[in-house]
Amino acid sequence: MDKDNRQAEAGRKAQDLIARMTLPEKIGQLIQPFGWKCYEKQEDGSIRLTDEFKEQLRQGAVGSLYGVLRADPWTEVTLATGLSPEQGAKAINEIQAYAMQHSRLGIPVLFGEECSHGHMAIGATVFPVPILLGSSWNVELYKEMCRAVALETRSQGGAVTYSPVLDVVRDPRWGRTEECFGEDPYLISEYAVAAVEGLQGENLADENSLLATLKHFAGYGSTEGGRNAQPAHMGLRELHEVDLLPFRKAVEAGARSIMTAYNEIDGIPCTSNPYLLNEVLRQEWGFDGFVITDCGALGMLVNGHNVAASGEEAVKLALESGTDMEMSGEMFSKHLLAAIEQGLLSEETLNKAVLRVLRLKFELGLFDRPTVDPAKAAQVIGSLEHKQLARKMAAEGIVLLKNERQTLPLNKNIGKVAVIGPNANAPYNQLGDYTSPQEEGQIATLLDGVRAALGEDRVLYAPGCRIKEEAREGFATAIECARQADAVIVAIGGSSARDFGEGTIDLVTGAAVVTDNAQSEMECGEGIDRMTLNLLGSQLELVKELRKLDKPLIVVYINGRPIVEPWIVDQADAIVEAWYPGQEGGHALADILLGDVNPSGKLTVSIPRHVGQLPVYYYKRRTRGKRYLEMDFEAQYPFGYGLSYTSFEYSGLQIEDAAAGEDGYAAAVVKVRNSGQMAGHEVVQLYVTDHAATVTRPQKMLKGFCKIWLEPGESKQVRFVIGREQLEFVGQQLQRIVEDGDFTIMVGSSSVHYLEAPLRVSLEGRSS
Repeated sequence: MDKDNRQAEAGRKAQDLIARMTLPEKIGQLIQPFGWKCYEKQEDGSIRLTDEFKEQLRQGAVGSLYGVLRADPWTEVTLATGLSPEQGAKAINEIQAYAMQHSRLGIPVLFGEECSHGHMAIGATVFPVPILLGSSWNVELYKEMCRAVALETRSQGGAVTYSPVLDVVRDPRWGRTEECFGEDPYLISEYAVAAVEGLQGENLADENSLLATLKHFAGYGSTEGGRNAQPAHMGLRELHEVDLLPFRKAVEAGARSIMTAYNEIDGIPCTSNPYLLNEVLRQEWGFDGFVITDCGALGMLVNGHNVAASGEEAVKLALESGTDMEMSGEMFSKHLLAAIEQGLLSEETLNKAVLRVLRLKFELGLFDRPTVDPAKAAQVIGSLEHKQLARKMAAEGIVLLKNERQTLPLNKNIGKVAVIGPNANAPYNQLGDYTSPQEEGQIATLLDGVRAALGEDRVLYAPGCRIKEEAREGFATAIECARQADAVIVAIGGSSARDFGEGTIDLVTGAAVVTDNAQSEMECGEGIDRMTLNLLGSQLELVKELRKLDKPLIVVYINGRPIVEPWIVDQADAIVEAWYPGQEGGHALADILLGDVNPSGKLTVSIPRHVGQLPVYYYKRRTRGKRYLEMDFEAQYPFGYGLSYTSFEYSGLQIEDAAAGEDGYAAAVVKVRNSGQMAGHEVVQLYVTDHAATVTRPQKMLKGFCKIWLEPGESKQVRFVIGREQLEFVGQQLQRIVEDGDFTIMVGSSSVHYLEAPLRVSLEGRSS
């Protein structure tokens, strides 16, 4: 049965089921309580469902569960109280069996899980955070990662993931920058399509497929001041052209679930925005899946946005605007029935939402195959193959920002290396937010990676300081450690690690110390927005002291948002941006530092010289303003920038007619040659400038890229088709249009280094 027939059959079955449902049973399908609260773990690893939850299942009052397998400080689920991969699969089987055997209609539960960079469950593979995934510019490798995440999650019974995050970063002070692919809508769109195809596969009912949820819809990365969930200030034209583009492309690729954003746009909360959810999403784009709120977003309509005077008004607004399911279920469970009984909301509107949810349950095959194989979960989750993929993914996304006097790669015959800094041996600090508790030894830190490569006797270690504290009692040990070394690697930056109870680090000995009052070092992540982008605590002072030793100084940033420290830019011999590289990040970093891997990551967010330059994203519109009084507004490290251990030469850019079947106006062809001594990847980037249009256009926009491998001396011809997608924009009437005129085509290694060629396009679509 093909996809269209499967969907049609699922719709018929859902309609038949709705006709037999009571009003409370319908409402239950739209409610998603917190799953970790529905059971208690027993000593033998099994679970006992709470009496309250079993009664809810019997009444058909729970259609979905959020985060049954989620473990982190917010859920208060620990390694001791949480479930192993096999136990988790058995637990979900037990919940599903009870729901289907004890409810009147036997409707299966939909299990939703967090999987932004790996399933947020104990034992699952922790991949790098999305900002690093974007920095790899390797969409196919990311798609492979998504298949691995889908396999791990579905094997435990999770059927839907709340990812990918498709927000466009406008201000990197935002704590959730790490969860995004970058600042460019075209690049994010490519990752969006890969996520949908990778997670969902060919058939949602397949045992290795996972329903993708696009979030956060919309404008969530564009809120004022980089503050989480604040208002987004933009016109509809910009909204369509930039922030909505990744969502539209993902919907066209087959996405069937979307999560609304907390923020408002021009006074209309996204959770109750009929223009976004009904007119654009469903009518214009043809989306036929369901829409879920973010946790607590419905309550904000009453207390926060204050667009509803009561809970009943809030649920009416949300459902009539196009929202279907509520994460947490707090507002729907309390007020939805009353809203219908009071005549505020029609049962017909309710039925539409229920139909969308039930249809996806049928498409996911939950009625036919509600349970999973725990043995398979134990086998595939955290497998060696997935760990190797996490290491490769990290290595391809790490960015080399500076490399003076060929400091890197380090010679493997070097005597001793000092690995210094608060992020040198802090496992949780390199994982990012939305991460589960980790068994000891599961995470390879930078220190682990360098020791594994060089041997423990050649690697000296001292933490020196902490992330946020001004403490300096570790300086003397760190400096003495560095004095004995032939090169110094200092790992600094930030942390999105919540308090997992692992304690702190003794600054003198470097040993882990468990205390009763351990404080989180968290300075990034959801809800952690900053005024500045500088290093916190005494980190910069530590680097300055190390510089005085006049040893080769390599700065490794491990962090979730760009760091702005001009002194380090000037004084460090080499700078590596590692973001949060995941559980294999330490090995990936060692691979790069010692030359086993040639760095190929390129920035997907511009790094400013000063926080006062923000916003500094590269696709600025043409203006008369050239600079501030103190400095210009150009980035320190621009979008698309990243160094290699080899060099690449671009030559011979030509604009040709598009070949038959290419469906384009023209094609840009360029020769790329590896002119250095080491094989490596190069990210070839295509930018387009529109010289005159009926609306103001950016100076340039990314419209294509590919990652190629070249041996020393090898050349390859790279061809980009320039079609409608490369030339169109959103016009004054909010329609996607292409206008005739003159364009400049730019192909190169970054948004500021490229070759140029002119292109003229006529209204008939012919180019010259």
